[in-house]
Amino acid sequence: MVSHKEFVGAGKQPGLQVWRIENMDLKPVPKALHGSFYTGDAYLLLFTTSAPSYNIHMWLGDECSQDESGAAAIFATQLDDFLGGGPVQYREVQNCESNTLLGYFKSGIKYQKGGVASGFQHVVTNDMNVKRLLHIKGRRAIRATEVDMSWSSFNKGDCFIVDLGKDVYQWCGSECNRFERLKASEVAIGIRDNERNGRAKLHIVEEGDEPAAVIEALGPKTAIAPSTPDDEKVDTSNRKKGALYMISDASGSMKVSAVAPSSPFKQAMLSPEECYILDNGVDKNIFVWKGTGFQIWRVDNGEKVPVDPSSYGHFYGGDCYLILYSYRVGGREQHIIYTWQGLKCTQDELAASAFLTVKLDDSMGGAPVQVRVTQGQEPAHLMSLFQGKPMIIHSGGTSRKGGQSQAASTRLFHIRQSSSRATRAVEVEASASNLNTNDVFVLKSPNALFVWRGVGASDEEMEAAKHVVGYLGGTASQVSEGKEPGDFWSALGGKKEYQTSKSLQNVVSPPRLFGCSNKIGRLVVEEVPGDFTQSDLATDDVMLLDTWDQIFLWVGNDANAEERTGAPKIAKEYVDSDPSGRRGLPITTIKQGAEPPTFTGWFQAWDPKMWETDPLDRIRARF
Repeated sequence: MVSHKEFVGAGKQPGLQVWRIENMDLKPVPKALHGSFYTGDAYLLLFTTSAPSYNIHMWLGDECSQDESGAAAIFATQLDDFLGGGPVQYREVQNCESNTLLGYFKSGIKYQKGGVASGFQHVVTNDMNVKRLLHIKGRRAIRATEVDMSWSSFNKGDCFIVDLGKDVYQWCGSECNRFERLKASEVAIGIRDNERNGRAKLHIVEEGDEPAAVIEALGPKTAIAPSTPDDEKVDTSNRKKGALYMISDASGSMKVSAVAPSSPFKQAMLSPEECYILDNGVDKNIFVWKGTGFQIWRVDNGEKVPVDPSSYGHFYGGDCYLILYSYRVGGREQHIIYTWQGLKCTQDELAASAFLTVKLDDSMGGAPVQVRVTQGQEPAHLMSLFQGKPMIIHSGGTSRKGGQSQAASTRLFHIRQSSSRATRAVEVEASASNLNTNDVFVLKSPNALFVWRGVGASDEEMEAAKHVVGYLGGTASQVSEGKEPGDFWSALGGKKEYQTSKSLQNVVSPPRLFGCSNKIGRLVVEEVPGDFTQSDLATDDVMLLDTWDQIFLWVGNDANAEERTGAPKIAKEYVDSDPSGRRGLPITTIKQGAEPPTFTGWFQAWDPKMWETDPLDRIRARF
């Protein structure tokens, strides 16, 4: 069997791997630049789950050559064979990508002009000599396409990014809507954090109020074209054996112990403080992995204060943190800086966290990759740093000494494993309405400690609950759904309705979220790719949530009359035309701000106060 050297590490850990076809060979794309594609190239992508299962995607740019297209197909077949013939293969064409692929890039994908033949390389650099114009399209699946650096490329209905290296300007047309502004801001933040290592400055520019730097870059301003309802064109496309060993001298003498006698191996098995040997079995390769550890600081009065290592893995919603992760590649030390921002931290702390991140980056010669993380959006790698323990997020408050408010006498932690198999434990309001039949909860009252297991909960979530119990202290009683004692309900303030959908107990099909919008002149429906969150609910649209045994229509406060009247008809057609025979399924209409637990249960750590703050203000605070 033909095996490329790049396949040695393919599919070994959950997550995404991306290669570009360069001179008929495979070259890896740096993780910080995943989601950025040159239109003159072809790419190979592999997405691995911890099951494990595999998706192989062959992506072809509009201007890639026949030879590159053919090479991508050959490598896709070879990779499929290398992984035992089990992967699902996808052929992706620029602007017509599958929702599966789009789901990997929640902040959107970027199309850049040129390719390997033109000398363009995927390199994370601090080069500020950049000059390009990106056209932002799409409401759910976002695409940023490089266009001619000219006023003729603009129109009144869209957002554009004028990227001048040190300064990145988000230009908003006079007819663009709030959700488009939000998505464009996410792209701008991604450029700053991933492509410029956090060194660029972001600006919001309204049509008609362009600063001198933008005029200088684009030339004298000409008339801006009217909005063009071409989102439809963009949005319709959105439809071996081995063994792992640990070497440790913690006991006083060097010992080798088996961590996993066979694959699959999980990144969570690796502790940054230890050394490991990976015997790759049939490939006859031996790998030595040595972690160099990580450090965590909390932002306190504009300074970074070290967090006690015994508290690693605990984060407070009222704080911001800096996490420096160090590792070695080919004998060279490399770094990632995660900037974690709690949902209830202050504006000053947000600003300070950004400043301190750049300061830390500067102190290390500008080498680290910077990743800004908002609470609830943690990437799998960050959550894997805590030696197999769940990431525990405390509600509000702060971990500052002397500043921590008294913990509530009754506390409830919601434990859920994501699709990438990483686990969070998020503190929520101690109310029975927050329970969910699909998950595990830990409830601590002044007199008792319970671990509640929903019918559809996993063993991994139960294992994570042990760590939460260990933190809270005491001996826990395990409670199965449907067999709760009276004092359990009393601690939660009495029984209340909560998420008990049968589809969570018998997983027939994963939930799907769609947006119904007439922003292009007629009502269209587009699926939200990837794992959805509460922030995917567009307040100026009607959203359709399909949970298999029920359909929800969520009506945003800013949805217009046509969307409100047309969405129920579309929902009925959607159900009646389903070949699985779900005709007659109940359709529940919900208004923003009045969501029942049967709806909120599909969103981890639902925040009923989320919309009290303007989403635009929240994301611009990250500027």
